Amino acid sequence: MHQIHIIDLIFLETEEAIASFLIETTVGPILIETGPNTTFGQLKLGIEKVGYKLEDIQHVLLSHIHFDHAGAAWEFANRGAKIYVHPVGLPHLNSPEKLWNSAAQIYGDDMDKLWGKMEPIDKSLLYAVSHEEVFEFGNVTFQALHTPGHAVHHIAWRLNDVIFTGDVGGVKINNGPVVPPCPPPDIHIENWKKSIALIKSQEPKLLYLTHFGIVTDIESHLESLEALIDDWANWMKPYFEQAKTPQEIIPAFMEYTKSQLVSKGVSNETMQVYEYANPSWMSVAGLLRYWKLKNQGRI
Repeated sequence: MHQIHIIDLIFLETEEAIASFLIETTVGPILIETGPNTTFGQLKLGIEKVGYKLEDIQHVLLSHIHFDHAGAAWEFANRGAKIYVHPVGLPHLNSPEKLWNSAAQIYGDDMDKLWGKMEPIDKSLLYAVSHEEVFEFGNVTFQALHTPGHAVHHIAWRLNDVIFTGDVGGVKINNGPVVPPCPPPDIHIENWKKSIALIKSQEPKLLYLTHFGIVTDIESHLESLEALIDDWANWMKPYFEQAKTPQEIIPAFMEYTKSQLVSKGVSNETMQVYEYANPSWMSVAGLLRYWKLKNQGRI
């Protein structure tokens, strides 16, 4: 069994909202996910606690380019690390202005507080990862699995019988229920289900979730995730048909998702961590866009 370290990034001073993963190999440590730039200091501490320095990280594997997963990737590139990313995501790390401006329309004045800076990464340090491509780092072999649905530029990383799922495996906090993160603009439910089927076909023994930690009951977890993706989408469809705006829908959807968590015994404290890891209001715009594209025959 390879040595896998979960580094809690203490996002917004909260435990178990966002993780990075450090895997020890005979050629040095491999990092999966960097988290946002705002938690880079905590990531540095976590890497040093395991016994390494930032400069020891020469390979960073990203699940996708959203800020909570890749926002600090440039920090490692500036120290010479190669960044492995989906081909669709690569241009946005090389030139992050469009990604930043798109996010700023959503988060507004909270951008700096949530995410910090995002600087461009030179193309020579970016590697476009193909589906099922295999990478050998000393005694460790990873395989990249393109897993769209949450984002078109999403990769799940397989290490033997372990899969690091990014967001395609959902969000599960403090032994609570799994929920699907559905932010705009790439939610594609049919593709997400295909990605879940792909993960199942690998017959993993463990899933490592960026939000947050280890899942052992794989079949139950993924079935629950798939069911809730349908549940949320079906809840949203009538509002789309009534041409409601996100602002009109958000309060009711937040109350709906809160009631689901309460019914599963989730405490108010844990519910806040769910919101940090997966803001429920974000899923309104994501699911509305899904229904719009589906209604137009574009997906």
